[in-house]
Amino acid sequence: MNQSEMNAKIARGQGFIAALDQSGGSTPKALAGYGVEEGAWGSDEEMFGLIHQMRSRIITAPCFGGGKVIGAILFERTMDGQVDGKPTPQALVDQGVVPFIKIDKGLEAEANGVQLMKPMPELDALLKRARSLGVFGTKERSVINAANRDGIATVVRQQFEVAQQVLAAGLMPIIEPEVNIKSADRDASDRILLEELLKALDGLGDNQQVMLKLSIPAEANLFQPLVDHPSVLRVVALSGGFSRTEACRELARNPGLIASFSRALLSDLRHQQSDEEFNSTLGSAIDEIYEASVSELPA
Repeated sequence: MNQSEMNAKIARGQGFIAALDQSGGSTPKALAGYGVEEGAWGSDEEMFGLIHQMRSRIITAPCFGGGKVIGAILFERTMDGQVDGKPTPQALVDQGVVPFIKIDKGLEAEANGVQLMKPMPELDALLKRARSLGVFGTKERSVINAANRDGIATVVRQQFEVAQQVLAAGLMPIIEPEVNIKSADRDASDRILLEELLKALDGLGDNQQVMLKLSIPAEANLFQPLVDHPSVLRVVALSGGFSRTEACRELARNPGLIASFSRALLSDLRHQQSDEEFNSTLGSAIDEIYEASVSELPA
């Protein structure tokens, strides 16, 4: 797939985007969920080696390249690694899966009800390397914990500033201002975020497009104006702490949104499973998330 073909697949493809981008701080938790307890590695290199083995097992599973997964978001180390003797992005492309890379370096402390992204001084070099490896796009995450308009406006402004840097490098940015689904004023946060995103989207240049990765809104179909906006290539949804069953149920109430799940996709996979068990378990999760992503059910 070239860039144009990847763009068309993400814009119109039937399926969802797998999030395989757990990074340093969340890697031990991800490994524990996979049945590899802390203490099974003696260094960070060994820890990252174990998580790469898990991701390689996922990417090479027959069901992963079966057409229902249209994209995958990678951690930087995964992007720089190899799967079946190929650079990971190429291994994905060979499976018909469009590669993305997580670019944020974590979150600042909370202020005004939000957590901004930490500085990314080496972003230009990362973007250049990603482009050279055939990566299509990027993902950057902030968090909104309260319905504070000033805080949410600051999150959106920072996200779109970074998105411009990504666009200038020839990559497609996924903007991810995650609303904490456990916050007491989640619905109010959703509504403020919608207003701020629409203003920012209206300010993009001619022919500029971005993607959005959002928490599933408390009110079904609230984000339809974003799905329909000409400057949005695709809107994807994170699971945000919902179980897979809950996340799929909520997603199906929002036609036009597709999944970009991590924990909800991987939660039943275990290191100890045979290849047959592993592939069957992953296949069932992929089928369930796919059905929710292509659902046309009304709210």
